[in-house]
Amino acid sequence: MRLPILPHRHWWDFFQPCLDAAGVIASLATVKWIARGWVDDTTLAMGLIAVIVFLLTGHLTGLYRKSHAGSANMEMSSIVGAWSMTVLVLALLAFATRYGQEFARSVMLCWIILAPTMIGLGRMCLRIIQQGLLQRGIGTRRIAVAGLNELGIQMADNVEHDPSLGFQMVGFFDDRNELRSEQASSPAKYSLEGDLTEMIQKAREGEIDTIFITLPMRAEDRIRYLLDQLSDSTASVYIVPDFFVFELLHSRWTSMGGIPAVSVFENPLFGVDGVVKRLTDVAIATAALIVAAIPMLAIAIAVKVTSPGPVFFRQRRYGLDGREILVWKFRSMRTCDNGAVVKQATKGDPRVTRLGNVLRRTSLDELPQLFNVIVGTMSLVGPRPHASAHNEQYRCRIRGYMLRHKVKPGITGLAQVNGCRGETDTIDKMERRIDWDHRYIRNWSLWLDLKILFKTLRVAWSQPEAY
Repeated sequence: MRLPILPHRHWWDFFQPCLDAAGVIASLATVKWIARGWVDDTTLAMGLIAVIVFLLTGHLTGLYRKSHAGSANMEMSSIVGAWSMTVLVLALLAFATRYGQEFARSVMLCWIILAPTMIGLGRMCLRIIQQGLLQRGIGTRRIAVAGLNELGIQMADNVEHDPSLGFQMVGFFDDRNELRSEQASSPAKYSLEGDLTEMIQKAREGEIDTIFITLPMRAEDRIRYLLDQLSDSTASVYIVPDFFVFELLHSRWTSMGGIPAVSVFENPLFGVDGVVKRLTDVAIATAALIVAAIPMLAIAIAVKVTSPGPVFFRQRRYGLDGREILVWKFRSMRTCDNGAVVKQATKGDPRVTRLGNVLRRTSLDELPQLFNVIVGTMSLVGPRPHASAHNEQYRCRIRGYMLRHKVKPGITGLAQVNGCRGETDTIDKMERRIDWDHRYIRNWSLWLDLKILFKTLRVAWSQPEAY
């Protein structure tokens, strides 16, 4: 018999989108009633369309995947991002259908400002109500952790820093004493309440509501024993696998014919997410090419006039899944290294032309990569592609280096907007860049891409380390 593992759903997983939808419709109805004194069917239709677009955008931008322990500022930032994209979609629909003529500009402007405010207030009220209920013991659960080890301590820290979970720690239970624990130097606030037999007894007596088993996967016999004994109680039991010992890259649950599995290394851009990112790339890259057409023509002429050689430089680099691609750039050097050995540009490098120095500092030499984005070999945002020779050099020296190729390379990336540009003359610099690339893949969302693009516009003109 094959039993699928079902996701655990909280009551707010259903109530939160409903509350957000109410905020969108209520804000539109409010401004329309103030302006005209009534709310007609056209207003309700517009509100329903906005709700559908906002909920879809919220899921795509990660608004509904955020931890409930996040700060109010982070949550409000996500709301504004999702609502901004919703307004953009509504504007395109209004332009195509002329539906927007039914609403005065003052009404639309007030609605655009009021809607995210009401959504934020609704979420804040929900948090206050939730915290009040938990403080009164309503919805709380007494939990115990089986295993005083690194994973168990991490579990306790998460519980302590997220009161919205509604958990009250009973304590740690383990057959090993604290001196034999994997975390002999753990903080004093975490101590053993007893052994596993005592935990089982407390569960049978109803003193524990939920038990998290954080024993290592190799302790299969002890886990089986616990499950057998706890079946004679009413406690809820969770097994917390110690996957953190692996380098998880955008891990997710999946099902193979009813058999659950968890990915360790995965591309986050399968399915709808990949389609949305691709459509966003094509739309923004096309618009950017239209805007930059004349400046690019001027740069091309300047490159040709100021130094001998081709206007464009196409270098072999690794793309998605490590497949080799040709990346376009305006030529900024007198040489075009593209073989088994590629020397990185250094400060005062004599190979860099006078014009090339300006292009590299302002990142204008990267503009032709918009063509790479349109044809699909690159994305606007992603790990920056390194020369193929550098990939072969570092893949054996840095653990997990090739995992950065689980997504398409980008014109800009999380590493670049956090100061990781220029020469990687030490292994530490490259490791820091790879760490940012992995963070990007783990935490990808469309909203993250947009934030990186906006930040790139701000930092691209002042990067002294780019030479």
